[in-house]
This record gives sequence, C-alpha cells and structure tokens, in this order.
Amino acid sequence: MKTLLYCLSLVPSALFAELSVPHFFSDHMVLQRDRAAAIWGKADANAEVKISFKGKTATTKASGDGKWRTAIETGNADAKGATLTIRSAGKEKLIQDVLVGEVWFASGQSNMSFTMSGSPMYHSLVNESTDSSLRMFTAPRVATVEAMDDINGSWQSANPKNVSRFSAVAYFFARKLRQELGVPVAVIHSSWGGKPIETFTSREALDTLPSTKKLVDAAIKDDAAFDPDKAKATYEKQLAQWEKAMALAKQKPAAERGRLPVRPLMGRRALASDGKPGVLFNSMIHPFVGYTMRGAIWYQGEANRSTGSAPYDQTLPLMIADWRKRWDDSFSFYYVQLANFGMPTTEPGIEDGWVHVQDAMRRVLQTVPKTGMAVINEVGEANDIHPKNKKDPGERLALWALVKDYGKTLVYSGPLYQKHEVVKDTIRVSFEHVGSGLKARDTASLKRFEICGADRKWYWAEAKIEGKDTIVLSSKDVKQPVAARYAWAANPEGANLINSENLPASVFSTENIKR
Repeated sequence: MKTLLYCLSLVPSALFAELSVPHFFSDHMVLQRDRAAAIWGKADANAEVKISFKGKTATTKASGDGKWRTAIETGNADAKGATLTIRSAGKEKLIQDVLVGEVWFASGQSNMSFTMSGSPMYHSLVNESTDSSLRMFTAPRVATVEAMDDINGSWQSANPKNVSRFSAVAYFFARKLRQELGVPVAVIHSSWGGKPIETFTSREALDTLPSTKKLVDAAIKDDAAFDPDKAKATYEKQLAQWEKAMALAKQKPAAERGRLPVRPLMGRRALASDGKPGVLFNSMIHPFVGYTMRGAIWYQGEANRSTGSAPYDQTLPLMIADWRKRWDDSFSFYYVQLANFGMPTTEPGIEDGWVHVQDAMRRVLQTVPKTGMAVINEVGEANDIHPKNKKDPGERLALWALVKDYGKTLVYSGPLYQKHEVVKDTIRVSFEHVGSGLKARDTASLKRFEICGADRKWYWAEAKIEGKDTIVLSSKDVKQPVAARYAWAANPEGANLINSENLPASVFSTENIKR
C-alpha cells in the first residue's frame, strides 16, 4: 500500500486535475451569436473533452498538462437561457442560463470604472432597471507579475441591485444596443482607475516601441533591485509613525483634528505594481484573451496627459494591435475622447498635454482600421475629472457600433476634420460626419476657432459656415494664414460646432503635431 501511495505521489498532478474552466465561463454568461464561441479550461491529462450546447457538440483532447480549448457554434441570438455542458473522464460541469447575443469588452481607467451609483442623476433609472438580457461580468482589481489565465468574478443581469455596481459607460453602451437590436447584450468589464495605457499593454508589445521600451526596462531594473526585507522594515517603521500620529490626533477634539494621516502601504516589487508597464495586461486583460466577442470599448487617457508620456497616437494603436493579435481577431475598437476638464481658457495659443491626447485620439481614427471615437467635449466638468454624465459617452460609443457592426443607417459621429485649403487670407476647413449640415449649438456665431500665420502666433478666428460641410476662417490680424485649429484647450469653454444630430465636433489642428 505504501508503495502504491508513493508511486501515485510521483504522477503529475495534471493527470488528476479537476474539470474546470475560468470564472467567466459560468452561470448567466452570454456567448457571441453567429460564431464558434471559444471555450477552454483544464481536465485530466490527455483526456477527451466534449462540449454540448443547444444541440451542438464539440470535442477536443486535453494536452499533457491538462489544458484544453475548443469552440462551439452558437447560432442565432437567443434570450432563453440554455445549459452548456462540459464532460470529460466521467466528470461533468453544467453552466446554466447561458444566453446567445452580442458580447463586448470594456476597459480603461476611472471613467470606465465609474459606476451607476456614482451619479445621483441615475438613481431612479437604476431602480427601474430590470433586464435579464443585459448582463455584465466585472473583474476585480488584481495586479500580478505573471500572465494569468483566470480572474474572479461572476455574471450579473441588470436589476436594481446589480446595475448600481455596473460601469456606467458600459451600461449605457449595452442598454443602447439592447434598445436598437433587441438581442441579449453582454459586457465584460475590466478596468482600474488612474492607470496609464502602458499597464494595459503587454510588455512584449511595449518592447517594440522605443519610448515605451524605456518604461519596461526601467520597471525590470527596479524590480530586480527590490529588497523585500528592506521594504518590510521600512513599512514597519512608517506604520509605527502612523500609529503614533493617529493616537495624537485622537487626543484632540474632532473639530480640531483636521485631515488624519494616511496609513502607509507595504512596498511592492515593480512588476507587481498596478501602474507599471504590462502589469494589468497580465492580470486583468490576459485572462480574457480569446473570449469570442464583437469588439471592445475603451475610456482612458487621463493618466497619459503629462509631457513625459509616450505619444498617445503611438501607444493606443500599439495596444489595439497587441489585443487584436492575441485574440487573433481584428475586432472593432471604440473609445471615448477625453472630456473638457480644468479651468476654462480665455486666450488663444494655449498648449496643454490634455488637448494633445485628445487630438492624438482623433488622429488614431485615420491610421487604425475599425476604430471609432465618441466626442464629449461638452460633457466634462471643470473641477471634476469624472463627469457625472456617462449616458452620452456610452450611447455615442454605441452609435459607432450600430452603424459599423450592425448595419444601421445613422449619423454616428460628431464632425471630424477632413481637409483644409488656404485661399488668400482665409482657411477653408471641410468636415465629414456633418449629417444634413454643420451648425452652432447655442448661438449664431461659432467660437473657439484659432488661426495663425508663419510666426505661429495664434488669434481667435472669425468662423462662418459655408454650404453643408465647410467652415471659412479668417482674422484681421492674420493676413497670410498657414494653420488653424479648433477647441484647442483642456477646457475650451464655448466650443459649439455640432452637426444636424447635435453631436459635437472634435478638437483638431491642421498641423501634423508631434509631441
């Protein structure tokens, strides 16, 4: 008997693996319609695995380490829950109430994380939200050194209790699709506030761009120098100081305490720190790689406004290409342009990292296929980087999807710069996505257009609409104009160019700006 037990202890554990799948293959999940939906997990080494769903079957064989992967045809959209059955080596796993519909992936930083409960204006809507065909899987915030194959979480259908915790942008995006398509819609939401785009991108991809490779190299160097014993000693010292400061603060009357000291955190190695290059890709993107879906939505960029950041029209395309390569799918990718934020400017010629990110986002549309951008430069709040209005961003993202992915005939974008021409002492700017014509939102005169000559001194321009899609710009101070721009400020208060559907025009410059 002892000999048998000893022999068994020498057998690789994969031979006796439980039949398992990642957490997102679970009850109430939604599979992408009209596709062969990928399913994967672990089983006994070399064992046959059979998947059954709505009369369809798929069979595969686990590898020597127990990993398996297959795909099963899903057919048409179906709001009636069905059972997905997985069988292998005498074991069975049942996944209940599985719908078939449209699946999207949502990621980014705090404005994507922002929940429905965060905005008082949506409280009544939350209380009325009951839709079992709108579902969301929300990933927890996790940072890991190595790429993960699974992440905790569960699928939730839209009801007052659940919707309050849903990403607001993702919810309004999905809700708009539900209203227009009438099929189940699901969103996998995986975001983390305050994080730069580089942490959502793999280090392998970041290594291909000189400006981001520097970040990776620095993180690896810092990681190698990390001393856990020293970090622990430093933490314990800081903790003792904090406890002493808290004790002193509590001795004072509450009205005199002021701001209490912040409890220190234990130092972490660089490659386990959530803001470092590739870290959140490993922990919060990689687990979902391969999940069959229609596309992705993205709301990020606030953390990349500093002049030290790599140009966003390089890092965003890099991340999109990285994700598409790993999914092996050129899925649609729609993102929110940064909202207006900060103190309004009153003079032309102002430069700000915020507007450079906004304009870089616009330029990505010209270089990366199957992308779209929701313009929200009238949604923001001067003193709050988290605008409470998340309905417009979500629904404007949905407009791109409705047209590009679902064949609807709609005006789906605000006016976008198309081309310009210098004619004598004027600059004529043409736009696309004008609907039935350009107009001003709230006044007869257009605002926030700038014009300059060869000396690059900017002046406010007089702007007149000509025809359906053209703006003619001029200034008495610029006799020979060379360039023009619009809404060129972090908070271009008064910017009011819209199209016939009241969608706002994006910031633009006629110059090819390199940051």
